[in-house]
Amino acid sequence: MIYTREFRRTRTALLIGAAFCLPQMAAAQTASPEAPQDQTVDDVDEVLSAEVPANEIVVTGFRESLNAAISAKRNSASQIDVIVAEDIAKFPDTNLAESLQRVPGISIQRDAGEGRQIVVRGLGSQFTRVRVNGMEAIATSTDGASANRDRGFDFNVFASELFSSIVVHKTAEASLDEGSLGAVVDLNTGNPLAYDPGFHFVGSAQARYNDLSDDVGPRLAGLVSWTNAAGTFGVSASAAYSEYNTFELGNNTVRWTQGAFRSVNGTPCFSGSTYVPSDLCNQAGLAFHPRIPRYGLVSHDRERLGATASVQWAPTDRTKLSIDGLYSKFNETRDESWGEILIRSNERSIDLTNFTVDSNNNLISGTLNNAYLRTERYSRESSTEFYQVSALLEQQLTDSLAVNLRGGKSRSDADIPLETTIAFDDRINGYSFDYSNMDFPALNFGPAGATTPGQFELAEFRDRPSYVTNKFETAGVDFTWDVTEGFAIEFGGVYRRYDYDTEGFRRDSTYCAAFTCAPGQTGLPVTDAISEIFELGEAGQPSGNSNSWLVPLLGPSADAVGLYQRPALSQQGEDRSVTEETKGGYLQFNFDTEMMGGLRVTGNAGTRYIKTDQSSTGFNSGTQVTVERSYDDWLPAANLNIFLTDNLILRGAVSKVITRPSLGSLTPGGSVDQFNYRISSGNPFLDPYRATTYDAALEWYFAPGALASVAVFQKDIASFPLSSSFQGTYAQSGLPTSLLTVGTPLYNAVVGGANPSVPIEFRTSVNGPGANLKGMELSLQLPFDVFFDGFLGNFGVLGNVTFVDSDVDYTLATPATALNGNGNPVSGPASVFTRPLLDLAKNAANGTVYYEDGRFSARASVAYRDGYLDSTSGNLNIFEGYESIVNVDASIRYRLTDSLELSLEGTNLTDAYRTRFVNDPAPRGYENNHFGRVFMAGVRVQM
Repeated sequence: MIYTREFRRTRTALLIGAAFCLPQMAAAQTASPEAPQDQTVDDVDEVLSAEVPANEIVVTGFRESLNAAISAKRNSASQIDVIVAEDIAKFPDTNLAESLQRVPGISIQRDAGEGRQIVVRGLGSQFTRVRVNGMEAIATSTDGASANRDRGFDFNVFASELFSSIVVHKTAEASLDEGSLGAVVDLNTGNPLAYDPGFHFVGSAQARYNDLSDDVGPRLAGLVSWTNAAGTFGVSASAAYSEYNTFELGNNTVRWTQGAFRSVNGTPCFSGSTYVPSDLCNQAGLAFHPRIPRYGLVSHDRERLGATASVQWAPTDRTKLSIDGLYSKFNETRDESWGEILIRSNERSIDLTNFTVDSNNNLISGTLNNAYLRTERYSRESSTEFYQVSALLEQQLTDSLAVNLRGGKSRSDADIPLETTIAFDDRINGYSFDYSNMDFPALNFGPAGATTPGQFELAEFRDRPSYVTNKFETAGVDFTWDVTEGFAIEFGGVYRRYDYDTEGFRRDSTYCAAFTCAPGQTGLPVTDAISEIFELGEAGQPSGNSNSWLVPLLGPSADAVGLYQRPALSQQGEDRSVTEETKGGYLQFNFDTEMMGGLRVTGNAGTRYIKTDQSSTGFNSGTQVTVERSYDDWLPAANLNIFLTDNLILRGAVSKVITRPSLGSLTPGGSVDQFNYRISSGNPFLDPYRATTYDAALEWYFAPGALASVAVFQKDIASFPLSSSFQGTYAQSGLPTSLLTVGTPLYNAVVGGANPSVPIEFRTSVNGPGANLKGMELSLQLPFDVFFDGFLGNFGVLGNVTFVDSDVDYTLATPATALNGNGNPVSGPASVFTRPLLDLAKNAANGTVYYEDGRFSARASVAYRDGYLDSTSGNLNIFEGYESIVNVDASIRYRLTDSLELSLEGTNLTDAYRTRFVNDPAPRGYENNHFGRVFMAGVRVQM
């Protein structure tokens, strides 16, 4: 059974060949669903003066795409932002997340140097709902640790070329799906009836080059559509394919920790296994030292394939049927090579000399003897497949009554059939580390170095296949009754079923637990046949750093221990599932009228009722447990827009909203991390995040294609599940020791008796006291033809700045001020720390300068995100987070003919480092990596 699961996703997609023939989509549509078909943007003023947002408008230039987006924003009854496909396709964006970072209030979280998830107005990805062609969906991939087991949508699964428009709903409506404190994001694929009758084809091919990995890969995409002469039937299909390699090069500490060493500057710290306090031993043991200081390379080999198809039939002007399909496959092989010292859990056998403790109680430098040297090779093969089929029937029943019937299914499989680690171990003297510069430490393996096979033994091997599946089923009906001019009633019902399932397996062991070892032997002697020399390259390391070490050859090393022939044992803590069924309905009143004095007023008001039935299954102390619960919510919402003049709009909104808790947090039971001494468990009784939101905005459309706006927002969050962490021992968990794998560090400590009371971090989620969030967005869109004619009029600027603030009280354990009889840290009393929401950067900004004439166009874009905390930490650190970062992108295009265009694009042009820290307010270095610059040169053909 296990081998079937491992290999079930390995078949090659037949659409790859088609992707080479169908490159990049160029012409596309705007987002809003209300306006007439087959309207081209020939007159900007006509679009801006439209009574409703422009729908199904085909745009052929960047400036025209901005105008169409402004039209949709201006005429919306709620507060939205829009990107149309010409905007997406012509930015140097490799996926949708990077396209979305241009929207005011949106920042992105990156993985392997490219955008993966979005943060809206300071709220993380789990607070944003994503709909694909009007149907809620979740697409998940893997990050540095594991598959996504959250509600957050992984936008890197999709190529940006596959979509015609993106709409970001920043305020709620009763008619809008619930489940968001941040935003609802609509992703819309092609619409064949938007095009003129006949056949259309657009294709492009690009070569993608990364200057750090020195890799060149293809990026290919295309669109084909056909519409009959009557404009009543159309089909379209698009495909996109890319393949590339990215390096992640830098250093990592795997956090910092406290703990007593065997001796300090020659002073013994233990008598047998009992800690003997002294000034030197206490000073070094209570200072925070790096757990696993290391440099290394992470290589990401990625392949992304996507395809869409759409069929539309409109037999009369009262009936239209649309059937849409979307497929995406995102494969990655992640390969890591590390040279490291395992100080973690081995302090009691290590002698420390020549150490320095800084003013923040960090042991920033020292020399270690009898240090536990490890060189490690890690490889993970992951595959994400996303499928969706949806249908929409739009029927005008009478002149005043219309009904829409919609339904569909989606599925996202995030499978990791192989996740292998091979470790070579040795004991060395004279290892030194120096973290005077936290970003670029000096790490030296000492006189013996780490390049000789004979000094190592293959001590440990692991393989951890895992599988995550998310499935959605949706059905809904919506009625619109135009009661009279300027007043309409919308009402409808919805049913959704969401299934989440995850399971994991292990083939972990130390060599001597799996094979018979002679006295004194700790592993398989390493030879040239199973090893190779690794050269670090440019990781920002200072002089004196060790830049070469021996690493395992993955295949030969795995064969030498028969790794893949070992049974893969199911991990009960990772065998979990959640089923959610939601049923509900809404009633909404839409109005467009004039007040006294002739002011135009538009908006809507209504309420949404939703009932949630939740069933969570997991293992608790070896027994499978299912917990069922139900809850319901009334979610009123209102949007009001006052046209102070034709071009000056004052907007306001108020609503009650919810976001359901993270899926991984809702399952009973949990998992044991036997290498990082952590037990994580879920809580099926977590309440949803519930909040009341207030929004106001002033938008000035002061010229065609121009917009200046200011928006303010506040979210009063009444209930807010929080991560909880505390220290204890394995015995206090109540879990049997049979769950521990022979030979792992935790097994050796607890069962082997090396350190039975070693501190264990317990992590779970609890219902918190709530929080507040408030902020402001400033935005400007300015084409220079407002002021200039000729050459200067071809320029323009886009820019926005977001300021967000919030306060949350986190109750966390504090660092140790004493060591117990085993030399382990004794955590201080729990304390309340007031900090911003996790993932909230207080300041974010992006700006673009562009030039466009009939032939030539160029753009440069800068995105800034302030530093932020992304999680509470472990090992008695307080928080973890990322420092601020600036990303610079640019593109140049030249149209040779009406059908042929050349392009040159670049991303991450400054090769910005991603710097992560641990602890707050005195940060310690966690990791610091760079990913290289990316350049893309290509050609686009349109027929």
